[in-house]
Amino acid sequence: MIGLIFGETDFPKYIYRKIRNKKKYTIIDLTNKNLFKKDKSSHKASIGQFGKIISILKKNNCKKVLFAGKVNKPNFSKLKLDLKGIYYISRLIKKSKTGDAAILKEIINILKKEGIKTISSTLFTPELNLKRGNYSRYKPDAIDRRDIKNAIKYLNKSKPYSHIQAAVGRNNSVVLEKRKGTKYLLKNIKKQKNINNGVLVKFPKKKQDNRIDLPTVGLKTLRQCKSAGLKGVVLKHKNNIFLDKSEAIKFANKNSMFILVQ
Repeated sequence: MIGLIFGETDFPKYIYRKIRNKKKYTIIDLTNKNLFKKDKSSHKASIGQFGKIISILKKNNCKKVLFAGKVNKPNFSKLKLDLKGIYYISRLIKKSKTGDAAILKEIINILKKEGIKTISSTLFTPELNLKRGNYSRYKPDAIDRRDIKNAIKYLNKSKPYSHIQAAVGRNNSVVLEKRKGTKYLLKNIKKQKNINNGVLVKFPKKKQDNRIDLPTVGLKTLRQCKSAGLKGVVLKHKNNIFLDKSEAIKFANKNSMFILVQ
């Protein structure tokens, strides 16, 4: 039995559709809208209910868990805590001061202490990891490569456990992702009249545990990039989750955009 700890985004939905008739599983649903409530094997929980989560996993003999989807940093003062939540909360608060990635690592450590191993989020979906290469008809030119280099440089300067996974390079300047995520970043990039330039670079966070929370993009991301007037998307070799691959590539080709993995 595998434990599926699901947060927001479309990635958990993809995993669920792929394995629901093939694997035995138990879902811990951390989504705000209880997205998996129709499944009889799904259990709603919050990040502060460690006792409930661990009890459900052990009751269903889940010795391994898979994390997928985004779990927003909680407001610790408003969390509903059970007894184990109270026991562990000080550790999470301490790690939260370091960054979002540190919180997830601490949760993995807590589960490990309880005898539960965390496995890769892409174990059942290796087809979503793109390898090095250019996946569209169009390729970055010299200006695009400069923008890519600048964006990567700024991402590398971010704090080791920060929330930052994405940056937009354009016109020799860089805008970094804020805590609200990539969608918010792209929404606030203003399109320049009749000029498509700039690129979205989305790499794993520094000190990232590659079993969880890999940068996720897809057709929606490409559409958002087009609305922002960007020319392409850059990902890191095998450190990505790419949804709607064929549709995204068709969209990129139709709109003279590139999809590069390096």
